[in-house]
Amino acid sequence: MKKDTGNTMIIVDTDVLIEIFDKKSTKGDLALKKIENTDEDIAITSLNLHEILYGIHKYGKKKIKGIEQLETIEFNRDDARLSSKLELQCEKKGKKVARMDTMIAAIAINRKSKLFTFNQKHFQVIPGLSLL
Repeated sequence: MKKDTGNTMIIVDTDVLIEIFDKKSTKGDLALKKIENTDEDIAITSLNLHEILYGIHKYGKKKIKGIEQLETIEFNRDDARLSSKLELQCEKKGKKVARMDTMIAAIAINRKSKLFTFNQKHFQVIPGLSLL
């Protein structure tokens, strides 16, 4: 959902995607409206795509129409460097953060993007991350 506005980007986390794709979720409907009403570009990470596709395969769900058409940001070398530092910083503060979460956070930080997640607690301890 690239809008080419020159504005910042919002990266949508897996938990938000799951709610949006759940046709019966009011929370997902509200999240989708929030995304549709922004003038910011919208993307997911290759890590979020992995999590969604894993769930589809594991639970025998039908493929979600359009999921692979979303702009997908790859995890790269700079992201690996930053995520390893973030994970260690959090660990030293006694705040264990899941590796996948630090990897997603690194992608967002390196691209000066906001992360739209319902799991605020998972990410709020990560320095430099802007949450939506």
